[in-house]
Amino acid sequence: MISWIQKTFQQHFRIIFLVLLVLVIISFVFTIGASPGLGNAGNKALNRPFFGLNLGSKEDNARVFRDASISVNLQVGYMALNESQMQNYGLQRHAALYLANELRVPGPSGVEMTDFVKTLRAFAGPDGKFDATRYAQFRDSLKLDTSLTEADVARVLADDFRYDRVQKLLSGPGYVMASDVQQQLARADTSWSVSIATADYAKFAPAINATEAELSKFFEENAFRYEIPPQVRVRAVEFPAMNFVNQVKVDEAAVRAYYDANPARFPKPATPSADGKPAIQLPSTTGSDADYAIVRPQVEASLTLERARALSAKAASALTLALYEGKVPKANVDTFLAGRQLTAKSVPPFSRNEAAAEIGASPELASEAFKLNANRYFSDALPTAAGNVVLLWEELLPTRQPMFADVRAKVLADFTENEKRKRFVDVGKTARALIESRLKAGDSFEKAVESAGATTSLSFTTKAVPAFTRREPPADLDGAVAGTLESLDKGAVSDMILTGAQGVIVHVADKKLPVTDESNPRFVETRDQLSRLIASRNAGDYLSDLVEKELAKSAPATP
Repeated sequence: MISWIQKTFQQHFRIIFLVLLVLVIISFVFTIGASPGLGNAGNKALNRPFFGLNLGSKEDNARVFRDASISVNLQVGYMALNESQMQNYGLQRHAALYLANELRVPGPSGVEMTDFVKTLRAFAGPDGKFDATRYAQFRDSLKLDTSLTEADVARVLADDFRYDRVQKLLSGPGYVMASDVQQQLARADTSWSVSIATADYAKFAPAINATEAELSKFFEENAFRYEIPPQVRVRAVEFPAMNFVNQVKVDEAAVRAYYDANPARFPKPATPSADGKPAIQLPSTTGSDADYAIVRPQVEASLTLERARALSAKAASALTLALYEGKVPKANVDTFLAGRQLTAKSVPPFSRNEAAAEIGASPELASEAFKLNANRYFSDALPTAAGNVVLLWEELLPTRQPMFADVRAKVLADFTENEKRKRFVDVGKTARALIESRLKAGDSFEKAVESAGATTSLSFTTKAVPAFTRREPPADLDGAVAGTLESLDKGAVSDMILTGAQGVIVHVADKKLPVTDESNPRFVETRDQLSRLIASRNAGDYLSDLVEKELAKSAPATP
């Protein structure tokens, strides 16, 4: 039925979808699924009916989000959505397809499918149009077979076609009032000529002498800033890979095989060019005997270390298995370790976001440490930069408030920065008033700013920005400046805007409003754009509400 596209994808596009499937985030399967843990066999998956599917089923979840991932990559050309956005898209897409079935929305004909495929960004050139050359390049390079069948591809494309049809049905006409069009034209096409004065925050250095009473008050009023979050205290049984290097034996065949499998990891040293500068050495995908001979010591060292790390992991896993099978109580763990000629070193407490530097400062290690407790006091074998480690739980330190004396230096720094910013804002108000006054007296903006800077000790620079519109703003125009313009009339001076490490004052030298009635050639164009935007939002709001109500039907009861 879809002869051309089916034949094309079957013959030439399998590897595309291998890449697409790799991009699917596996966690989506568990986001709405109800499997509460991998180590608790007593838990049962919840039944979460959702328009003919069970979102408590891993298989149904995988189907929804795999199809959504393929759809996004085809529509946009890359994985354009984050995890939350992908979840919303997957659910709304399935809900729309359910509606398509209820409304008996037909699938595409062969010609419609061909035309639809030519609109996809995955096969578009730089001009946004279907690129036959790019398509041919994909066709020539994509030879690898995958588990994704032509039927899967055709189904996703046909579903996307029907999804688009449902969205158009739900969108409606997108009614727009003339006043909305006029307002948008005014925002987009008003011509602005502005001058900008920029004060350097870094050069603002007021004398701030904090008293102990002020610091104590600041500490009490901002106690939340200094709370120490929950921390875990563990000990670590380390298995450095270097301790196992002497146990590794590699022969010439293994070293050469390792090199042949990874030639790009071992580029030969670059030969200097004729001008004496190092030549650019591109990674190689194949290695000759001569290249291998040059880098053989590095290859052998890398292979040896890799195998030593494997032995490290094996030894660490053997310890955790022995602790588990021996049901070793926490109180006896040191004796047990001593019998295996192992020791556990103390590690400073650390928070959930980052482990202590002594064990590598890894967020993954920190996460694993926070899973431990008095009943499950030892971790699995965990990889580190040096090898592997097994963590032994000691205690969990709850959130606590430090004494003022313990954090006085930080309080002083925070107080000083806070006071500096407040004074910067106050001085900015004074500068603005001075600039306004000098402008009314007939000074140029540059002269008025110079006078204000001398009075307030602010270090200003000025620049004039030629006439522009919001539709075509200067490339270097700060977004904060653009955002303040709508509230300003010709001749006005803005409050000082804090943006990054600077304060900005804007003077509107000129402001010219466009014609906003139907005589403006852009009126119809703008009305149509707003109409499509409102229509699309209507469809999105409807589908979002539909998904929310369907999920609410099977949501777990709140205790």
